[in-house]
Amino acid sequence: MAPPRNVVKIAVQMSDAIPQLIQLDQAKPLATVLKEVCDAWSLTHPEHYALQFADGHRKYITENDLKAQQLLGRLQNTSREGCCEVLRNLVLLASDMTFAQEVISRDGLQKLSTIIENGDDLGEMLALGLRAFLELMEHGVVSWETLSISFVRKVISYVNMNLMDASVQPLALRLLESVTLSSPALGQLVKSEVPLDRLLVHLQVMNHQLQTKAMALLTALLQGASPTERKEMLDHLWKKNLRQFIYKNIIHSATPMGDEMAHHLYVLQALTLGLLEPRMRTPLDPYSQEQRDQLQALRQAAFEPEGESLGTGLSADRRRSLCVREFRKLGFSNSNPAQDLERVPPGLLALDNMLYFSRHAPSAYSRFVLENSSREDKHECPFARSSIQLTALLCELLRVGEPCSETAQDFSPMFFSQDHSFHELFCVAIQLLNKTWKEMRATQEDFDKVMQVVREQLARTLALKPTSLELFRTKVNALTYGEVLRLRQTERLHQEGTLAPPILELREKLKPELMGLIRQQRLLRLCEGMLFRKISSRRRQDKLWFCCLSPNHKVLQYGDVEEGAKPPTLESLPEQLPVADIRALLMGKDCPHVREKGSGKQNKDLYELAFSISYDHGEEEAYLNFIAPSKRDFYLWTDGLSALLGSTMGSELTRLDLEQLLTMETKLRLLELENVPIPEQPPPVPPPPTNFNFCYDYSITEP
Repeated sequence: MAPPRNVVKIAVQMSDAIPQLIQLDQAKPLATVLKEVCDAWSLTHPEHYALQFADGHRKYITENDLKAQQLLGRLQNTSREGCCEVLRNLVLLASDMTFAQEVISRDGLQKLSTIIENGDDLGEMLALGLRAFLELMEHGVVSWETLSISFVRKVISYVNMNLMDASVQPLALRLLESVTLSSPALGQLVKSEVPLDRLLVHLQVMNHQLQTKAMALLTALLQGASPTERKEMLDHLWKKNLRQFIYKNIIHSATPMGDEMAHHLYVLQALTLGLLEPRMRTPLDPYSQEQRDQLQALRQAAFEPEGESLGTGLSADRRRSLCVREFRKLGFSNSNPAQDLERVPPGLLALDNMLYFSRHAPSAYSRFVLENSSREDKHECPFARSSIQLTALLCELLRVGEPCSETAQDFSPMFFSQDHSFHELFCVAIQLLNKTWKEMRATQEDFDKVMQVVREQLARTLALKPTSLELFRTKVNALTYGEVLRLRQTERLHQEGTLAPPILELREKLKPELMGLIRQQRLLRLCEGMLFRKISSRRRQDKLWFCCLSPNHKVLQYGDVEEGAKPPTLESLPEQLPVADIRALLMGKDCPHVREKGSGKQNKDLYELAFSISYDHGEEEAYLNFIAPSKRDFYLWTDGLSALLGSTMGSELTRLDLEQLLTMETKLRLLELENVPIPEQPPPVPPPPTNFNFCYDYSITEP
């Protein structure tokens, strides 16, 4: 009876020992074989020994050696079912680097190539062969450039077949992607024999894995193409509605998008935006008639009616002077606008954006230019200068012209929502800049500050990854200048650790004490007293009176004083109002002395400074009416009276004072913890000890 195929006879020798001839069962674990050999020589600790080839490379024998030899031997001598079983094991073990090296050294790749090229089975066996081949090649032991043209063509045929097993084509596409990225020569072969329309067919199949691998090969082909070829390829893809398909069926698919697809969409977005780089790197040529005509078209779009009425019948010098003035109104810094566009970046891309805005949003363009032309020179927002700076900013934020990252996934869904996405984004951004300029009440000296705010508005909104341009417009317009300031303050507090839970807990504990200090200060201001003006029936503030709180906080004393006189002493004030008789504090329109009808500016100012005290005067309710000299005095007195009545001091001044005191006190208490990280949560309380025998009982007296 013939021995099993996995059993071979080998000789094992060791110095100072008699050699052994053993039957090595390759299916057994190597540790078991070593133990049997050591037992024959009466050796202990078999784990301290290893088998080594006596001839040739003298390598140590490992489990991988035996497994690789066994699998490759069975690969050629078994049936189809047995071959599939071997390939499954090969796929599982191929991720191990040592095993992969063993398989490759034993011509494993060639044997797998034969299976793939023969194509005897277009189903599971071919899929397993492709997967095993890919797993072995991923280790980088063998270069992709060593693959034969016939092999690559065979794999291409699997991609181009119509009726093909669903598990084969994703693997074939993955293999061709690696070939395209690693070998320029073979990449050209793939580019010439895999039509773009075929990849579009694969993308339209509702198979997530097939879509991902087709997109991977597509981006690999685009990366390997020259700039001219890339533009032609992308133009062809857009004409075939690839953008619309990606937006509707991949980005908005019910199936979650994987990280790999997100990366390929990022690459596609970067390559598409990269088409703008030549224009971004090219300065305006003052001798180009086409570019001069574009500048004139930009001017005429804003001033055409005015230019026609003023330019008719004028001399050449007068018309030239008129053009220079209109270019100045457009916001160009130089009398010759070509000099403004010599800066790269953004170069001619800024001119493209301005022309696109003037042609596709003519009303917004005219409104922007004419609105700023009517402002004072120092307050006008220069359209051309803003456009040039904004284009450079968008190129920086979107990394136009930068090489693609190998791992990035941060694509913007908005860029697949419509054509000309960069120019459309500029149209939104330039109107945002004008809006922010007005919110900041900016002048020409504030131009850089406005650009910093706009940069922050755009960067924050892009980070939210809005799915459409309209959603981007809504979100970025909601991010006003005031909101940006609030976010900056919040982030600064986070960086300082002020908003960490332990710090917030400390602030809450400090609040009562600090509110007591504020209350004490407000009452002291009431004790100091203040001069107020009376309002006559004709709304004139022509008389003065003085009011103050007694040192024991029980009585308000007041009386009339002459203009220019010194503040009276407490004893000289004739009128007194016990605090116990006060009913309520009234403010603003609730005060009886400002309830008269009227909507003038004077009345509005009085509303903001007026407050009254209602008190018991016999059986009737009477009022002591005040008009504070300033808003600060209004806050001080209303806070003081609220504290006197036991009410909450809710003014804006109290909030600011409390915040300032809390910040100072917190920083003082944390001085010793500088550069020490404060945990978000307190450390857990350890469990109680199992016994308390370590406690000393003081009731027991020592002898």
